[in-house]
Amino acid sequence: MSKNLSALVHVVDDDEDLGEAVVRLLIRHGYQAESFVAPEMMLDACARQECQCVVTDIMMGEMDGFALADALRARNPAVAIIFMTAWPTTANAVDAVRRYGGLDYLEKPIDEARLLAAIAEGVAWSRRRGAALIRMDRLTARERQVLNLLAAGMSNKRVAASLELSTKTVEDHRAAVMAKTGTSSIADLIALVRDAQ
Repeated sequence: MSKNLSALVHVVDDDEDLGEAVVRLLIRHGYQAESFVAPEMMLDACARQECQCVVTDIMMGEMDGFALADALRARNPAVAIIFMTAWPTTANAVDAVRRYGGLDYLEKPIDEARLLAAIAEGVAWSRRRGAALIRMDRLTARERQVLNLLAAGMSNKRVAASLELSTKTVEDHRAAVMAKTGTSSIADLIALVRDAQ
């Protein structure tokens, strides 16, 4: 349980009783958790303290769960989002995952075990992605291009041809990328790019 203590989870649902029940469940399992009845209130709280995971209803007042997801991603690309709804549809389930980057799509009444598993996965994903993005923030635009092409399996020579650079320049960029990101192999670079996605 101690690994959850520093993980902050925000729960957004216009059903205050449900939101509070989810918060109590999370606190019992070692998470820090807060409940909000409106997405705007949660976004204000995020400005003060970033959370690792947001569990949000889809159908709410002026701002629905999908609009909230867009606003969250603009502020923090490493936040994990879990959608929940009392009115599940296949279209919403597909949108929740593909278009809005949701980690899971849960039907109400919420299955506690599935919710806890999704949150644990979300927190782990958020931490991996956040750390990878921080490491990649040190790179120049050109180094980022080289990294992405190397991680896609291109050789130095192919990267050079693709970017119209000399092979020596690509080797120099590759060395800089590895030094700045703390990686030591192509496998490490691939893992870094995967974690950042």
